[in-house]
Amino acid sequence: MTQQNTKIPVQQGAQRLRRELKSRHLAMIAIGGSIGTGLFVASGATVSQAGPGGALLSYALIGLMVYFLMTSLGELAAFMPVSGSFSTYGSKYVEEGFGFALGWNYWYNWAVTIAVDLVAAQLVMNYWFPDAPGWIWSALFLALMFLLNYISVKGFGEAEYWFSLIKVTTVIIFIIIGVMMISGIMKGGESAGWHNWTIGDAPFAGGFSAMIGVAMIVGFSFQGTELIGIAAGESKDPGKTSLVRCARYSGVFCCSISSLS
Repeated sequence: MTQQNTKIPVQQGAQRLRRELKSRHLAMIAIGGSIGTGLFVASGATVSQAGPGGALLSYALIGLMVYFLMTSLGELAAFMPVSGSFSTYGSKYVEEGFGFALGWNYWYNWAVTIAVDLVAAQLVMNYWFPDAPGWIWSALFLALMFLLNYISVKGFGEAEYWFSLIKVTTVIIFIIIGVMMISGIMKGGESAGWHNWTIGDAPFAGGFSAMIGVAMIVGFSFQGTELIGIAAGESKDPGKTSLVRCARYSGVFCCSISSLS
C-alpha cells in the first residue's frame, strides 16, 4: 500500500468539526477524565484486596504508564488533530485493520462504561434516597448524558468544565479530610497515624498477585484521560493547547495518588 493511498486528508476532516473548545475546556476534560467512577467507587476494593501499600503502588505504576501514553497521544493530537484520534492514527501509521479494531473496541469500552456509571450513580443516590426506586436515577442520569452529548460542542465543553471542577474540588476536600484524620484533628482528636498500614497483612496484603489482580480496577480509575486526544480535533488551536494539557496529566496523576494515601 502506497503512502498516497494511506494519506489522511487532515484539513478536509478538520473542516467537518466545530473548533469551539477553549483551553480551559481541554484542561478540565483532561483533569476530570482521570478522576472517574473507579476512583470514587472502586478504590476501596483495591485497598481491601491489595492493602494500602499494594493499592498505592498499583496506582503509581498504572498512572506512570498512562502518563507516557498520554504524552504520546498529545504529540499525535497536536500534529494531526482529526476526529478519529487514535483510531485514525492506528489506520495511518500501523494498518487499517488495527485502526478499525481500535475504534470498535473503544466504542464497546464506553458502552460498557456507561452502564457501569449508571449503576454506580444508582448505588450512590440510593444511599441518600433509599425509598426511591433505583431505576429512576439510572434513567435520569442516562437522559442527562444524552442531553450533554446532543447539545453543541461549546455547550458540552462548558458542562465538562463545571462538572470536572466539582470532581476536582471533591478530591481536594477528600485530601484535606484525610490529612486531618491522620493528624488527629478529626475523629475525636485521636490521631490515626499509620495504623491502617499495619493491620493484618498490610501494607501489601496478598503480595504481588493481589497487585496484579487489582490492576484492572486501577486502570478503570484512569479511564477517560484519553478524551483529551479526541477533543483535540474540536479545539480552537490544538497545536498549542492539546499537547500542553496532556503533559499536565502528571499533576492529575499526583492528585489521584494523594487522594488514595
